Amino acid sequence: MLSAFPSLLDRVAMLERMLRPTPVVRVADDRLDLFAKLEFLNGLGSLKDRPALWILKRAIERGEIGPGTTLVESSSGNFGRALALFAAMLDLDFIPVIDPNTSPLLEASLGAQCARVVKVSEPDDAGGYLKSRLRMVRALLAEIPGAYWPNQYGNTDAVDAHYRLTAGEIVEALPSVDFVFVAVSTAGTIAGVSRRLKEHDPRVKIVAVDSEGSVIFGHPPKPRRIPGLGSSIRPALLQHALIDDVVIVPEAETIGACHELLERHGLFVGGSSGSCYAAIRRYFAGEKTRVRPRVLFLCCDGGAGYLHNVFDHLGSARGEAPASGAGLHAAGASPRRPVAVSGP
Repeated sequence: MLSAFPSLLDRVAMLERMLRPTPVVRVADDRLDLFAKLEFLNGLGSLKDRPALWILKRAIERGEIGPGTTLVESSSGNFGRALALFAAMLDLDFIPVIDPNTSPLLEASLGAQCARVVKVSEPDDAGGYLKSRLRMVRALLAEIPGAYWPNQYGNTDAVDAHYRLTAGEIVEALPSVDFVFVAVSTAGTIAGVSRRLKEHDPRVKIVAVDSEGSVIFGHPPKPRRIPGLGSSIRPALLQHALIDDVVIVPEAETIGACHELLERHGLFVGGSSGSCYAAIRRYFAGEKTRVRPRVLFLCCDGGAGYLHNVFDHLGSARGEAPASGAGLHAAGASPRRPVAVSGP
């Protein structure tokens, strides 16, 4: 076992200053007290900033990462982006393993930052690429002496990051909330957030949001185009989550919801955010309550990485735009109305 390296820990301490609280804002709605936590305002642009740095920090503290260590990780999106930037700042090599669903923007960015990028091309038996990426990760670990795998799918340090940071901020900003909708992929977010929020208030309902074609909750696999939620495997971290309900969202609804968030509320966000918004619409459809429930969802990343599959002309054709007057926007809301950035 290596000892901890002070110079790396000093750099990590500097990088931790980037992990600042992100705002919780109101989103106009005529039936719900609806709030969004804007995780795309993290320093590197997504929710994954938190677990990426936390996993590296803890591994360095345990002596599992030192000068000269090569990081190898499977990612089709934000975790890979965050690892690439943090690795560069820590003077560590990083080999991301990506797939054809990786956005062209991210692939180009990783190519510029990493000496080696490995892209798998064969889909797995679930119609996705995750199992293929994981096989490649294991092959690279066997090839490179002393390589370190952060393993975002099974590393409980990711759960701890969201327990301490993401959920801690929610408790501070919104002490009372009835429902929290969280998109699930690696399950680290929902595990950490659910455990902290239920410790704070056992009455809160945690609703998991998954994509149609994902196998996480036992549904049949099918090809998926939009990264950021869903999985070809049941992630190990799911066992740590405290989930009350699950909503499955077709990708066409995800696209339509992303467009609505932009056009009605001025929120330019990615696929998982749109899926949560669509899930809320499904969950509360036709429900009449005397008391307006307080509902929170996480906007995990921005929309720039989805210009090729959510905000392109094909996405517009596939997305099912809400009927006039429908959806979660307030009655009479005008197109491209900016979100009110204010406290609860």
